[in-house]
Amino acid sequence: MFGHWKIATPKIIVSNLPQHVRFEDIEHLLTPHGPVVNVDKMNCKDPASQIVQITFETVEQAQQAVNHVNGVELEGRHLRAEMSSDKKGRRGPRVPGAPFGGLPGQNRQTDFPLRILVQSDMVGAIIGRQGSTIRQITQQTRARVDVHRKDNVGSLEKAITIYGNPENCTNACKRILDVMQQEANNTNKGDISLKILAHNNLIGRIIGKGGNTIKRIMQETDTKITVSSINDINSFNLERIITVKGVIENMSKAEAQISAKLRQSYENDLQAMAPQTMMFPGLHPMAMMATAGYGSRGLYTGQAPYPGIYPAGAPQSGAGDTQETTYLYIPNNAVGAIIGTKGSHIRNIIRFSGATVKIAPLDETKPQDMQTERRVTIVGSPEAQWKAQYLIFEKMREEGFVAGSDDVRLTVEIMVPSSQVGRIIGKGGQNVRELQRVTGSVIKLPEQGSSPQEDETTVHIIGPFFSVQSAQRRIRAMVLQSVAPPQGRPRGPRLPKDQQADVPAEGQQ
Repeated sequence: MFGHWKIATPKIIVSNLPQHVRFEDIEHLLTPHGPVVNVDKMNCKDPASQIVQITFETVEQAQQAVNHVNGVELEGRHLRAEMSSDKKGRRGPRVPGAPFGGLPGQNRQTDFPLRILVQSDMVGAIIGRQGSTIRQITQQTRARVDVHRKDNVGSLEKAITIYGNPENCTNACKRILDVMQQEANNTNKGDISLKILAHNNLIGRIIGKGGNTIKRIMQETDTKITVSSINDINSFNLERIITVKGVIENMSKAEAQISAKLRQSYENDLQAMAPQTMMFPGLHPMAMMATAGYGSRGLYTGQAPYPGIYPAGAPQSGAGDTQETTYLYIPNNAVGAIIGTKGSHIRNIIRFSGATVKIAPLDETKPQDMQTERRVTIVGSPEAQWKAQYLIFEKMREEGFVAGSDDVRLTVEIMVPSSQVGRIIGKGGQNVRELQRVTGSVIKLPEQGSSPQEDETTVHIIGPFFSVQSAQRRIRAMVLQSVAPPQGRPRGPRLPKDQQADVPAEGQQ
């Protein structure tokens, strides 16, 4: 059947889609067959319909999706699905600047989810027997509903994340409120309330100057709205709780207004961040926004981070799948603070970042007073690296390992193929000098001409958090452009100081 195509690709073409349909409207037809990697809108001669090309991870997934989607009726139209090929000229080019609304990956960032908190004893009713209730809510509202049952075991409340366009999220939330009220009636619990989770940096804009925004929402929707105290947040959870009380119809109207304000504020921040994303190639803005405290410190004065928007384990862009290994050096006397009481802090770092984090033990063959620092090995995706390293830098700052308002400066090491060292250094050292100037970090590599002993070479990067992140991302991007990423292998010995080219960054002589 597909004999005339030159290359089988994991891409499918879906045509005869109504013009206004967005990705989340057909997501439920596609994702059962595998993760959707990308969606492109194609040229279409019929102004009343649209054609999209959808990329899966494997050809098998794409083939299954074609079999399932072809002929499905959507709003009175029968969809047409077929395998795509890489044969050029078969279809019109993708429309420049016209992404298919709400697709995952790059454009998913503005698909702002709604997060709510429900009592743990309501979770069973919301899910329903064998998942029947939640499945019904998902199908009828076209929103995706994730109940974070396994988070915070034993806690009285659980978070639910709802993905989709604003209207679908609001409809799904209202259905959940209906289920909760029914359950409360059955168990004589009285009236329910709606608890919306929102990042601390967005809360000011919900409250408004002198409380005018929140007062207006209360008046227009006939609800009572309160916001939890700022004292309840910490490095691992920067969400505040907005509690809405009233009849279900009114709580739902208030949710729609609150979510619209949160979404707008978030998109404004994302836009303000756009120029900075150039500094961190290969990193989704989500990761940057998932860490605390780059308000007053670092590059983005006044920008807002957002954890919980995509909690650990949520969909990430394709680049996030690459596992990277980074070595971070911390002072010996900081180890206790990083580990925390009975390992609580390091466990939080691992859970929040999704990376594995291991601190090397002391070397028993050397005297203790000779060992001033310990190596921390971090393995994870670019997003996980950012979060784990951020939390270590942040803990060092909190524990006072720097004087006054100085930034915490640490040494980070990454391994690069030895064949790439010359490229990173550049002619006469010009590339590494430029890297140092742009990122503000000190970068040390073996001097050119010294013959590499190993397949991989250590690059030492020293500086404050944002500087070393930018240098890591840029160096890794340079390597990726020219070679497939090397498989992780045991690290060679640390270079003696006299074999390192040390080019001080501008202003750091």
